Amino acid sequence: MFFSEVLNSMTRSDGAWTATIPDSWRQGRSIFGGLQVALGLRAMRALVPAEVPLRVLQTTFVAPPGPDAVSVRANVLRSGKNATHVESRLTDGDQTVCVVTAVFGSRRESNVHVLPLQHRVNSDKPVEFRFRAGVTPVFTQHFSMRWLVGDLPFTNHNLTRAVIEVSFKDAAKTGEEHVVAIADAIPPVALSLLDSPVPGSSLTWTLEMLRDHVTDLPLTGWRLDADLTAGRDGYTNQSVMIWGPGGEPVALSRQCMVIFG
Repeated sequence: MFFSEVLNSMTRSDGAWTATIPDSWRQGRSIFGGLQVALGLRAMRALVPAEVPLRVLQTTFVAPPGPDAVSVRANVLRSGKNATHVESRLTDGDQTVCVVTAVFGSRRESNVHVLPLQHRVNSDKPVEFRFRAGVTPVFTQHFSMRWLVGDLPFTNHNLTRAVIEVSFKDAAKTGEEHVVAIADAIPPVALSLLDSPVPGSSLTWTLEMLRDHVTDLPLTGWRLDADLTAGRDGYTNQSVMIWGPGGEPVALSRQCMVIFG
């Protein structure tokens, strides 16, 4: 199933959403993190007018969801004049597996206007990512990725930076949930420093939107500039600038991850 088909298949009953996740969207023993957050966002968006832009997503990954359906509940924490805070929780039975909070905010008058500029990257030999069943995470079959700087996971590379081109295989119009998935599609830079496969998972994730709407952007030609800020005692900290096609800044990501090796 396409990403958009999974989201559109969510059903609502008694104030809760239910989603059944196909095996092609799994990541090891869990569900692809970007999809978990997108499910929470879809439930929260139903409580906020569509014209109010998403500003911030903050996520805590509590436990891996099982293979069965997950339930999603959302509620408004506070709605002010310009900003609305909403929370969603994904549960597997009685277990909370993911907590997502979002801030939706209307435009405000301001004299501050600063945006990052994308720097050109020269890459003579870009490295193509190839999906391999049973070897690479299952969800990666829905993306095309090409390393312009850095290298693939478990190649004993010594750079703490990666620049990766990403395209999303989906038939739908681009939505904010697609940006969430694209932002989480690439592997942690820390894995490129290792010479053999080890598992890893995200603990927390913050995604800050830099663009009000994304429906005019295609799902191909995105660029993610990732920097491994720190890594110690099995925990890593990574920041990623997400550039839309054409080099416009769309979002800023920050993750704390666990590397088991």
